Amino acid sequence: MSKPLIRPIQPEDNAAVRQLVKEVLAEFVEGTDGYASSDPELEDMHAAYSAPGHLYFVIEHESQVRGIAGIAPLAGCGDKQVAELRKMYFHTSLRGQGLAHVLMKRCLDCAQEMGYRYVYLETLPHMNAAQSLYKKHGFKNIPERMGDTGHHGCPVFMLLDMEAE
Repeated sequence: MSKPLIRPIQPEDNAAVRQLVKEVLAEFVEGTDGYASSDPELEDMHAAYSAPGHLYFVIEHESQVRGIAGIAPLAGCGDKQVAELRKMYFHTSLRGQGLAHVLMKRCLDCAQEMGYRYVYLETLPHMNAAQSLYKKHGFKNIPERMGDTGHHGCPVFMLLDMEAE
């Protein structure tokens, strides 16, 4: 069995990333409106994360994309020091193996290298394992939404101040 590989997204990963987002979200919500599964960038994630200040990683395991996460400027925020952790999802076959911690650290290290001070995210109340992961990496719940992610279906808001850690 091969070891999972974390690498930057490639154009040929677009369909697998889109499918993984939709599959994982279907476990937790009905419908797509207000969630990452309806984001236009899903059509070409490689292109969407090729701009400065953006990055996106996939975890490849046995020639399949099984984990994903990325960093990009927080849309509608106006503060160039705020990034958003975007579309962090794992196939059930990779959950519970510590790979989420590795991928999170890679994303946060890259965010810091790109000059971001804060990392924001939105999630669902019943994604308990995800919230636990975020808190272990220093994210704190905040009372209000920041920016304009378009994910009005996600009512849990979290922020990491990388200088406070």
